Amino acid sequence: MHPYFKNMPAFGKALSDKKKEKALANRQAIEEVEALIAAEVERVKNAGLPAEMVHKRGQMTIWDRIEYLVDPGSFRPLHTIYNPRQNEEGTTGVVDGLAKINGKWCVVAGFDNKVMAGAWIAGQAENQLRITDLAKRLHIPLVWLVNCSGVKLTEQQEVYADRRGNGTTFFRHAELEKLGIPILAGIYGTNPAGGGYQGISPTYLIAHKDCNIAVGGGGIVGGMSPKGGFDVEGAEQLIEATRHFKEVPPGSVNIHYHTTGFFKEVHDTEQGVLDSLKKHMAQMPAYDLDFFRVDEPKAPAFPIDDLYSLVAFNQKLSYDFEECLARLVDGSEQMEFRAGYGPEIYCGLVKISGLAVGVIANRQGFLPAGYPAYAEGAYQGIGGKLYREGLIKMNEFVTLCGRDRLPIIWFQDTSGIDVGDIAEKAELLGLGQSLIYSIEQTDVPQMLVVLRKGTAAAHYVMGGPTANNHNAFTLGTPTTEIYVMHGETAAAASFSRRLVKEKDAGKDLQPVIDKMNALAQEYYDKSRPGYCAIRGFVDEVVKFKDLRDYMVAFTEAAYQNPRSICPHHHMMIPRIIKG
Repeated sequence: MHPYFKNMPAFGKALSDKKKEKALANRQAIEEVEALIAAEVERVKNAGLPAEMVHKRGQMTIWDRIEYLVDPGSFRPLHTIYNPRQNEEGTTGVVDGLAKINGKWCVVAGFDNKVMAGAWIAGQAENQLRITDLAKRLHIPLVWLVNCSGVKLTEQQEVYADRRGNGTTFFRHAELEKLGIPILAGIYGTNPAGGGYQGISPTYLIAHKDCNIAVGGGGIVGGMSPKGGFDVEGAEQLIEATRHFKEVPPGSVNIHYHTTGFFKEVHDTEQGVLDSLKKHMAQMPAYDLDFFRVDEPKAPAFPIDDLYSLVAFNQKLSYDFEECLARLVDGSEQMEFRAGYGPEIYCGLVKISGLAVGVIANRQGFLPAGYPAYAEGAYQGIGGKLYREGLIKMNEFVTLCGRDRLPIIWFQDTSGIDVGDIAEKAELLGLGQSLIYSIEQTDVPQMLVVLRKGTAAAHYVMGGPTANNHNAFTLGTPTTEIYVMHGETAAAASFSRRLVKEKDAGKDLQPVIDKMNALAQEYYDKSRPGYCAIRGFVDEVVKFKDLRDYMVAFTEAAYQNPRSICPHHHMMIPRIIKG
């Protein structure tokens, strides 16, 4: 199949100095957002105890451990500023992302031992479910750095119970193992109760000599026989029990290596544990990626830095998506699927790290005259909105990607699906749900970049994070906004009848107008990239210059150990495109 894949049609053109100079204000606006996100990341990294205090104890921080463990430059962090419950710690207490260890991609996650010794805190359960979902969708190993002191007891109701509480993680671990996805655990520190199950539920346990895992800690054992309250006698008994279990905590290496044998290995140093994880990652199932490559990996023909000039920060301005894509894919080469049909949507076959990938994206700007045809001239189509042909094309392309076993990368910049009786007669409601069905039946990994707007139902149907079984992760950018509709549109929808009522009553309209402006501002504030990352609408906000790195990580991880394979000479998409 090399005639199809090698030297695919090139696209894109170099930016002139004049264009770059004209876009300086655009670049500055983007870089200001990147600086805000970077400051939030630093805040999370510095949460809890100072790193120096941990180092004085002879311990490494979670950030030290990850840096030592992963292949240099390979860590692609996710959920860094995620804090959906807005807890006082300002973090979920978990650090995670995609990374290579010994040349193989895996999901790396660890408890932040600077924050309440890695305790369960509000929002952490949701983070852990995203971590396990990621390993499941990409079918790659999960590597845990366990250092979990159990539940933050003063807020147990925020972390313990319900269908998506922290204990769900242990069922997810069992599910991964059932699916043949190994979980490696390096275990440090004191890990009672939930921390004990966090230590015991992985597939292979590698322990530091000073660690322990246990059903309960010393405090729990000492308080097992309450009298219905506390008195001096009970307090004295509790003191003695605590002293004993502080000296000899339950579930130590002596128990779980020499007696139960749960610990497969014990190491005297923190680095020894990490070195062992590296050794065992070399044993994990993985294809040599050359087995699946359709071409030699190539850098894009144009610099990725151009994205700061190409992507319009002002949401009301358009830009050329293909020019952006040319800065992200191998050799700036592509094969477009059904060019000219459904012009509001780009579908194409590209290469990332020499591997075939499907790309789907919104186009911007005015569409050809007479489009959409079903409107019969009643209105003109505009990019970012979805019409009948675009929805049909996406349904076809997604289905074919599933057939050819190609991972999909989506780029969203959508204002929604066309509305009104004309659109209803054109079956857009059904075609949107058809796209959801098409995505669900593909069973291939998918990644989403919300390049600018993620709006209304189009955010769902275009591979949104709600595609839980298929969306591996969603990235935001400095230009991302996510809302059910634009704030001004929401204000008009919410207060239009009130305006009519006040006008007919001869009342002053200004109080209503003030409320409309306040709602529009609230929509803006709650759709910014940082807010989207904190709430989990996106899994990470990344700089434009880092976007291709995440695309490479996703693509290589998707091909590392796939659950099913389509031989290259059986693929249909390139043949359909070429005719």
